[in-house]
Amino acid sequence: MFSSQEEQEEQEEQEEQEEQEEVFEKERRYLMPTYKRSRVVLKSGRGAVVKDFSGREYLDCVAGIAVNAVGHCHPAVVKALREQAERLIHTSNLFYTEPQVKLAEKLSGLTGLEKAFFCNSGAESVEAALKLACKETGKTGFVAAEGSFHGRTLGSLSATFDPKFRGVFEPLLLPRVGNGVKFVPYGDAEAIRAATDDKTAAVILEPVQGETGVIIPPAGYLKEVREICDEKRVLLIFDEIQTGFGRTGKWFCKEHEGVEPDILTLAKALGAGFPIGAMLAREGLEFEAGEHGSTFGGGPLACSAALASVKVIEREGLVDRSRVLGAYFLERFAAESTAAGSDSNPAVKEVRGKGLMIGIELAKPCGEVVERALERGVLVNCTAERVVRLVPPLVVSKEQLDKVISVLLEFIK
Repeated sequence: MFSSQEEQEEQEEQEEQEEQEEVFEKERRYLMPTYKRSRVVLKSGRGAVVKDFSGREYLDCVAGIAVNAVGHCHPAVVKALREQAERLIHTSNLFYTEPQVKLAEKLSGLTGLEKAFFCNSGAESVEAALKLACKETGKTGFVAAEGSFHGRTLGSLSATFDPKFRGVFEPLLLPRVGNGVKFVPYGDAEAIRAATDDKTAAVILEPVQGETGVIIPPAGYLKEVREICDEKRVLLIFDEIQTGFGRTGKWFCKEHEGVEPDILTLAKALGAGFPIGAMLAREGLEFEAGEHGSTFGGGPLACSAALASVKVIEREGLVDRSRVLGAYFLERFAAESTAAGSDSNPAVKEVRGKGLMIGIELAKPCGEVVERALERGVLVNCTAERVVRLVPPLVVSKEQLDKVISVLLEFIK
C-alpha cells in the first residue's frame, strides 16, 4: 500500500531531522568547539534569505558577519567564480595574474591609497598593517582603543582589547607593557595624544567598533586623531574590515569625516563570501620583495570574486541603498519601540548605527531575543552581551526590514 500524503510528509520530516542530527553529532566529534552555533544547518541562500535542510527560510541579518553585502550567491559573483575556475584556479605569486592587478587598481581608485597587499582574511590584513608600520617607522609601539577587535592571530590579538579574546594567550607578541600596545578610551582623542611617544609606530582604530556593539565615536574624533598622528609623526591605521564596501552608507567609513589613514585594512564584504583580505597603504609605504607574502593571497579566484562584488555594489547602487535603508530602520524602530512602551519600561537602552550597521542595546542580555527571532525566521546575533547587531546584505528590501522590526519588537518589551 502507498502511504498517505501526511505519512509521506511525516517521513520526509523525520529524515530531514535525522540528517540534521547527524551533522550535529559529526560536528561534536570532528570539529574543535570554537564556535557557539545555533542549531540550524543552512543549506542554500539567495539574496537576503537562507534555507535550512527542511527548506525553511530565514531572513539573514548576520550575513556572514557583514560579509554577504551583495547577498547570497549573487549571479554575477557566481558567474565570475565559475568562469575563472575554468581558466586558472591558483598559481604562485611568483607570476603575474590579471585579476590581481585589476583588483589592486580598482581598490586604489576607491580608497585613494596607492599600494595593495592581498591576503586571505581580516586578521591577516591587520597583521600586514602592524608589520608594515614597524618596518617603516623602526618602532614597535602601538596605540589602540578600549573595546577594539582586530583579529585572533597573535599579532592582531595584541591590538584587541577584550580579555575574553586575549585570555590564556598572554603574553602576546605586542604586550601591554614596554614597546607594546597601549589601550585608551574610544572616542577620546586627547587620550591618544597622551599615549603616543617616541616608541609609537602607529595608532590603529575602527571607525565604528563592531564587536563591541556598533559603537560610533563622537563627530570630529577621527579628524582630531589624524591631526594628532601628523603632529606626533606616527602612522594612522584604519581597520575597515567590517565597515567597508558600503556597510555604513559610504564606500568606506572614513569618508563620513573625510579622513585619510596611512594604512587601511579590508576583508569581509570584499570577496562576497570568498575568502580575501587586503591591506592598502599610501605612496611611500610598502614592503620590498621577501619582506612579506602569502601563498594564497590575491589568488585568481578570490580577486575575480572581489572584482565582481565591487561591480555589483556600483551597478546596483548599494552604497546609497545602505544609507537610505539604514536611516529608515533607525527611524522606524525608534518610533515603534517607543510605541511599544520603551519609555516607561525601557527594554531598549539605545538604537544606533550608520547605514546598515545597526546595534540595538538592550537593558538585559540579548541571547533570548536571538533565539526567539531564529524561531520566527530572522537571523540576528548578540554581541557585547546586550547588543543585537544587524548587518544584513545591502540588497535587503524595506519590506524585509519591516519584518525584522516586527519580529524583534515582539520580544523587546
